[in-house]
Amino acid sequence: MNYLLPSLRLWLVTILVCVIGYAGLMLAFAQTVAPYQANGSILEVDGQAVGSELIAQDFSSPRYFWPRPSAADYDGMAAAGSNLSPTSADLAARAAETVARYGATAGNPVPADLVAASGGGLDPHISLDGALYQANRVAAARGLDPARVRDLIEQEAAAPGAIFAPERIVNVLQLNLALDRLEE
Repeated sequence: MNYLLPSLRLWLVTILVCVIGYAGLMLAFAQTVAPYQANGSILEVDGQAVGSELIAQDFSSPRYFWPRPSAADYDGMAAAGSNLSPTSADLAARAAETVARYGATAGNPVPADLVAASGGGLDPHISLDGALYQANRVAAARGLDPARVRDLIEQEAAAPGAIFAPERIVNVLQLNLALDRLEE
């Protein structure tokens, strides 16, 4: 019984330091150093939040660029891969459905990133090739010149890894918002 009170005090101090103190310190640091990212990187249009540039959204209209498939149904609270084996019949069926959705053929194969979900299922980016692959569909659905849509894709593409990862990628939400602005 003489160990109960010191144990409870140690437990309380541990909770205060490790849980409340550490979390508060990290929150203060994040709000000071990178407040935009710490608050979710929310993109707004006319003062209305339309999404986060860090979490993919499901766009299904042919008028928009489509993101990578999501094993988490684009739910930020359920970020996870599917854990399906490469030999899984379910995974093969999902991939076949996605390939059919894009209308891919042997002569016009769909880029791999448009068929395979990312590890967390919420990757907001697609490859430059993946965006260019969709340009004709989006241009036709909007009645735009495909060259104009491809130019927009080139403007929105970035290589965030610089010399370490020079492949250019495109944020789908930002590209779709730019596409909407293009039609205004």
